[in-house]
Amino acid sequence: MKQQFSLLPKIAALSIAAAFAAPAMAQTAGSNIVNLGWFHFTPQDSSEGLTKSNGPGAGFFPNSHSSVGNADTVGIAFTHFFTDNVALTADLGLPPKFKLTGQGDLAGLGELGTAKQWSPAIVAKYFFGDGTSKFRPFVGAGLTYVWYSDVKLSSAFQNRAALNTGAAGGNASASLSSSWAPVLNVGATYNFNDRWSASLSVSYIPLKTDADITGNPGGAAAALGPQRYKTSITLDPIVSFLSVGYKF
Repeated sequence: MKQQFSLLPKIAALSIAAAFAAPAMAQTAGSNIVNLGWFHFTPQDSSEGLTKSNGPGAGFFPNSHSSVGNADTVGIAFTHFFTDNVALTADLGLPPKFKLTGQGDLAGLGELGTAKQWSPAIVAKYFFGDGTSKFRPFVGAGLTYVWYSDVKLSSAFQNRAALNTGAAGGNASASLSSSWAPVLNVGATYNFNDRWSASLSVSYIPLKTDADITGNPGGAAAALGPQRYKTSITLDPIVSFLSVGYKF
């Protein structure tokens, strides 16, 4: 009997050692993982010239361009593994604010305006390796629906769009078109243990939006009515996502 009791600590120690030696099943069929981290948007942007469709000076201005700056925001992603290698991810986040700056004939106006971009995405991914691998590269493809809110024009650009009548109460507003866009994705995950991981991914989104601008002249020029402008902006952002993941 004493010999049996003396063996119990040894058996327990061997069991613990075997548990640590066993491969961690970090990402297998049925696993659900939530990632929280940082999105960084880098637009590969270009813009068409501004077109004025009515009123004084109507026509196409080929050298009236804008550029879009980088943006950052908090992101969250939910991933479900259907098999050990195939998963579906929903990417969400707070909308980043983009700043538009004048170029060419609009360079003297400085900042033209700001807008927040909403772009939730669904991405199907293939993970290389197996459920016990610590390092797992992946590739993916999916779809996002992009729309904009809080579109605000600077006072300098409003004045220009309102035929330089800002001092007499002239103003302007703008809207940006929404659209579907494909998402191409590559990245890798490192599993620290069965629950915790770190991930880095890079996505490319071919994206274009149309801007409609309405200038409302003030003072005596108000009789001319709303002044209409149009342009198209190509964003094509490269989006990096650095995050920490937890499996539940």
